[in-house]
Amino acid sequence: MIQALTLLFGCQLTGEILVHAAGFAFPGPVLGMGLLFAILLVRGQSSPALDAAGDTLLQNLSLLFVPAAVGVVQQAGLIAANWLAIVAALLISTVLTLVVAAGVFRLVARRLAGGRA
Repeated sequence: MIQALTLLFGCQLTGEILVHAAGFAFPGPVLGMGLLFAILLVRGQSSPALDAAGDTLLQNLSLLFVPAAVGVVQQAGLIAANWLAIVAALLISTVLTLVVAAGVFRLVARRLAGGRA
């Protein structure tokens, strides 16, 4: 379990270091997650310890949302001042996500149907 957590946190730390060193406007943990994905692709499988660590994190995922909720409460004034832009961004991004997902689904469905004929 310690080795698995070390791998997870090591990937996150590496992502943070790379983002800060390169000056990207990109979350370091997301880059670290991509690094972990690459490591798992090279390995070809996940270890039982990594599976157990991931399951434990997922079981306690609600605790990880507490800092985000505190941030929203702390920035309530800023959110209130920009509520229209925030709502517009949320609506537009949701609609675009649905349109793209439906388009990809239709494309994949056509290709699968064409491959069988």
